[in-house]
Amino acid sequence: MLMNTEWKTSEVMIMQSEGFLVSDMDGEKVMLSIDNGKYYNLGRIGGRIWELASSPIAIHRMVEQLVAEYDIEPEACEQQVQQFLQQLASEGLVQVKEA
Repeated sequence: MLMNTEWKTSEVMIMQSEGFLVSDMDGEKVMLSIDNGKYYNLGRIGGRIWELASSPIAIHRMVEQLVAEYDIEPEACEQQVQQFLQQLASEGLVQVKEA
């Protein structure tokens, strides 16, 4: 797994980790870790990021998809997605691998 540094979005693949119960609550994704019992609320856009990570995806492809779906500039989206994914990775919610 890569360290929490600035990832090169063209060289990093993200995928959901296993071991979570996931549900939709009023359009937001909420999760429960089977391993540690922690509860996570990913929100609406975080939930969309989670959906995009259901199979291995490069960060730059994820950013492209989000820019197409939401009113956000690509640079701002990339920065926010990287920060969010680093938080998910630090909690073990996603796996991060070099492409």
